[in-house]
Amino acid sequence: MEHTYRLVISCPDRTGIVAKVSNFLSTYNGWITEASHHSDTQTGWFFMRHEIKAESIPFGLDQFRAAFEPIAREFNMNWHIADSAQPKRVVLMCSKESHCLADLLHRWHSKDMNAEIVAVISNHDDLRRMVEWHEIPYHHVPVSRENKAEAFAHIEELFQQYETDVVVLARYMQILPAELCAKYAGKVINIHHSFLPSFAGARPYHQAYSRGVKLIGATCHYVTQDLDEGPIIEQDVIRISHSDSIEDMVRLGKDVEKNVLARGLRSHIEDRVITYENKTVVFD
Repeated sequence: MEHTYRLVISCPDRTGIVAKVSNFLSTYNGWITEASHHSDTQTGWFFMRHEIKAESIPFGLDQFRAAFEPIAREFNMNWHIADSAQPKRVVLMCSKESHCLADLLHRWHSKDMNAEIVAVISNHDDLRRMVEWHEIPYHHVPVSRENKAEAFAHIEELFQQYETDVVVLARYMQILPAELCAKYAGKVINIHHSFLPSFAGARPYHQAYSRGVKLIGATCHYVTQDLDEGPIIEQDVIRISHSDSIEDMVRLGKDVEKNVLARGLRSHIEDRVITYENKTVVFD
């Protein structure tokens, strides 16, 4: 992978933003390898992502930030710059279902994902051997009504211990406390089947089968204190028919879930997602 810096910006829309940023980069011989822009006419906001060859810039990120700050103030920008050579540190969380966890571990093991999976946390011990085969630390933190506060306090300590950049709920079947959601806003990614809210609760595929649905899907989103209502990163669907059994629907649903979760995580770790209000801009 080419070593690049990723400059990500959102700000009130006005003339001159692209010219100002481009002129800044040109002044320092910055070589733009990818440029993405979006203007939201409804909100009046502008979104930008540039990838720049790191070797073309004569200084590091700290100096870049200092030099760029006057422009950021002038245009009232929310912005950050990231280094592709510093992979994001990912903590995976799971329960008993293995399909999303196994898929992400495979992508990481085969170097198909530029991230570092630093730990796995689970409220069950079922998937320990799979994780430890990859030589990744596995933390079993049981959660019950009686110990919930203590368990999530320990989980938060693990997040801090591993200097976590992003948490992925790979079919983790516990609800994170509101305080933890707020502290890690925009840093926790979850997956749910796209029957919600039509078939909420237990046995959603059985409910869908009884209604004769023709599409099943999955949604990858950021976690907020409002369950399954955070900003959406990625979605997909697959068509089914009357000939598909409940078992077929479950199998196909798992395929969609793991693919959507992987694509959503990839977009996040490549700094392609900008969140505003309860929506996202996701640059390809």
